[in-house]
Amino acid sequence: MALMRLRREDPRVVGSFRLHRRLGAGGMGVVYLGSDRRGQRVALKVIRPDLAEDPEFRSRFAREVSAARRIRGGCTARLVAADLEADRPWFATQYVPGPSLHDKVNAEGPLGVAQVASTGAALAEGLLAVHEAGVVHRDLKPSNILLSPKGPRIIDFGIAWATGASTLTRVGTAVGSPGFLAPEQVRGAAVTPATDVFALGATLAYAATADSPFGQGSSEVMLYRVVHEEPQLHGVHAALAPLVRACLAKNPEDRPSTLQLSLRLREIAAREARGLPEGAATGAAVRPARPAAARRTERHPGPRAAREDDPPPGNRGTRGQEGRDASRSSAPRTPPRGAARPADGAGRKGGGRAPARPAPRGPARAGGGRTGTRRPAPDPRLLRQRLIVFVTVTLLVALGIAAAQGCQGPARGLDRAPGVPEAPDNPGAAAPGVPPTAHSTAPTGPGAVPRR
Repeated sequence: MALMRLRREDPRVVGSFRLHRRLGAGGMGVVYLGSDRRGQRVALKVIRPDLAEDPEFRSRFAREVSAARRIRGGCTARLVAADLEADRPWFATQYVPGPSLHDKVNAEGPLGVAQVASTGAALAEGLLAVHEAGVVHRDLKPSNILLSPKGPRIIDFGIAWATGASTLTRVGTAVGSPGFLAPEQVRGAAVTPATDVFALGATLAYAATADSPFGQGSSEVMLYRVVHEEPQLHGVHAALAPLVRACLAKNPEDRPSTLQLSLRLREIAAREARGLPEGAATGAAVRPARPAAARRTERHPGPRAAREDDPPPGNRGTRGQEGRDASRSSAPRTPPRGAARPADGAGRKGGGRAPARPAPRGPARAGGGRTGTRRPAPDPRLLRQRLIVFVTVTLLVALGIAAAQGCQGPARGLDRAPGVPEAPDNPGAAAPGVPPTAHSTAPTGPGAVPRR
């Protein structure tokens, strides 16, 4: 939005805001760039003197400002302050730096399909917040959309009303811009949120083609086309054309809701930004889907999907058996200890299931059944057998250790001859059955004479 110097007739202070530049003028009044004492910048619109003298306008202006205070949304310019009783009523909204959608397309040409879709999704979210507050914009158009660094912002919601302006047309009690008005507005019928959906569809068509979907002409011609003719969407991208056409339906009930528009446009924006074809998944599943078996094989090389050259399910545990038997005929493998050994020919000629062999490790040998570095899938039955053998051996070892420790005590008395008493641990103590004097009176030391 271009900044112009203040004119001599322009006020310098309005309310608590100091005015710095003129932002523009419209059928409703003049818009200024102002700031408050804290330095917060606002876009302040002062109503035209002739409208300020109209009691009907003041009443409607008061209702719309009251409703606009309830709007909370990141895609709208927040209402900061307003004075409805001043000689010239005014209101101030959050200042949004950046050009309008009309100025950007007029200067740089149509937007890309991804940018049109992402802008439309943000605008649909903003309209959803406006409608939840009980307000219908009624004059959504490219010049009322500002492209800020943080995304598009909707301005002048629900209070655009004027008479006699070249870019605004009043029909009954409805007001809007030719080419962006909904058919019900032209007929003077009640407006609904679907009215803003029609205007959003026309705005998206303008962003994609740099022209109104109903062409150019006088106000009367444009209004007639809106009511009786179909929109021209030849320049709209194929990904957007069906959705834009649905928004421009003559019957309000045939138009999508703002929530449906937001979700669908975000999906289109994500797909087009990645260059994916129509119908491809977006969001969390943007990457091309791969077979589940292929993903499992990459993470866990064991299990894999069946192939045409795989053996039947009954013999899957012996895949590559022929090649390995030829190279290992001199050193046959024995089944694990504790597992039942199959009888000769059992499982092969009797139609039973052949005993599973553990999957060999290491690189593939010459003549083996394996190809490349892919390992065969482990047999669940073989894993269960190994687990049973391991638990059994562990229990037997534990029982053997316990038995060996229990037999250490009694083993000390097995070294003596029968009938010979065990020598006491204390040499001075008397053995059982021997008189104590036989030991206590025995002489000790060299030259001692035994006492009789």
